[in-house]
Amino acid sequence: MSDPIIDLHSDDYFMGEALRQAAKAYEKGEVPVGAVVVREGRIIARAFNQVEELKDATAHAEMLALTQAENAVGDWRLTDCTLYVTKEPCPMCAGAVVHTRLARVVFGAGDPKGGAAGGALNLLQFPTLNHRCEITSGVRLEECREMLKSFFAEQRAAKKNGEP
Repeated sequence: MSDPIIDLHSDDYFMGEALRQAAKAYEKGEVPVGAVVVREGRIIARAFNQVEELKDATAHAEMLALTQAENAVGDWRLTDCTLYVTKEPCPMCAGAVVHTRLARVVFGAGDPKGGAAGGALNLLQFPTLNHRCEITSGVRLEECREMLKSFFAEQRAAKKNGEP
C-alpha cells in the first residue's frame, strides 16, 4: 500500500477554510480557532471555538468538528480523515484526535506552552498510545498567528480599560 499523496496546495486551501471559521469565533469574542475535517478531498465538518457562547470548556473547534465529522461518516472512527486547525491542538483535543483515529492533523500556529502536537508535548504520536497520526505544522502560519495575536492584544487592551 502506498502512502497518500499530500497536496500542499490543498493544505493551503483547507487551512483557509479553517481560518474562515476562526474569524467567526473572533467576531463572537471567542478565542479565534477554527477547524475543518476533510475526507476524500471534501469538507465534512466545520467548527469554531464556542467555549464562551456554550459555557462549555470542551467546546473547542476541534472537538465540535470531530463530533460533526463522526455524524457525517456514521462512525466514531475517522481513519481516512484530516483535521485542519488554525492553532496546535491542546491535550484534550489531541486525545480526541487519537481516539477518533484521524489519519492526519494539519495546523497553523504552534503552541509551545500548551500544544499537544509537538509544542509542549506530542500526544498525537505518543509511543504507548494505540494510534499515531501524521502531523503537518506551520500551514499559513503567519495568518493563523496574527489572528491570535490581534485577539489577545484586544483582550488585554479591553481589560486594561476596565471593559468586561
